[in-house]
Formats: sequence, C-alpha cells, structure tokens
Amino acid sequence: MTEQRFAVLCTSTEGWPYAGLVAFAAENNLRCIYFATPENTQKTANLRADGRVALLVDDRSNRPEDCQTGAAVTLLGRAAVFSTTALPDAVSLLRNKHPQLNSFLDAADTVIVRVQVERCRLVEHFQTTTDIQF
Repeated sequence: MTEQRFAVLCTSTEGWPYAGLVAFAAENNLRCIYFATPENTQKTANLRADGRVALLVDDRSNRPEDCQTGAAVTLLGRAAVFSTTALPDAVSLLRNKHPQLNSFLDAADTVIVRVQVERCRLVEHFQTTTDIQF
C-alpha cells in the first residue's frame, strides 16, 4: 500500500458521502496516513465537522484482469486538521513521496490532515477479505 501514491478519501457532508482524490504518505506502521489540502475546501470543512473517514487505496492499472488480480484496502479512521508547522515530520513524509507538491506544501493556506487508522479491510482477488483492527 505504501507504494501507491493516491487514495480516495470519503467524508460526509449534510448526510451525504463525499469522495475526493488525495496524494498521501503513510507512517511505516500504517497507523497514521497524511495528506495535504487547502484550508478552504469542502473536504476540510467536512473533516472539521465530522472526523470519521474512509480511505480507499488500490493497485489497479485499469486493465480487465484487475478484477481478478487487483487488491484494495479500505482504511477507517479519524482525521484531524493541523497547520504544516504543527506536523513537520508529516510534511517531510509528503515531500519525500511527492516532490512535485513542494510549492503546494509551502503555501500559506495548506493544511495537513492526519488520519489515525482504527481498522482496515483488505480485498484481494475480487472477493477474499481480511479485516484488521488496530
């Protein structure tokens, strides 16, 4: 999972699911996932209102055989929003994995979101599931 660069973030707004793509980095133990976003976005407002989130990370390559050979993990956890100066180690993780985001990470309105993972479900070969509780 840590090799993947992007995840689908699912939040909630007014009782409706809201999904968005994020460039993420994870701690080695996969207990914390980080991503950056501008302060004034729908996802940030959603996270501040309700920190419960799901992140979907998969290894598909958009080929027909992905249905049988692909794997996906859904991470469930609680998110919190921080300034970039409050989490310098997270900013370093993001810079190392996504150097193209350096100017974005330096922007005054960028915040860091930390997701503390509580459980996850791995789905492989279209139907084989493994649940992990932290």
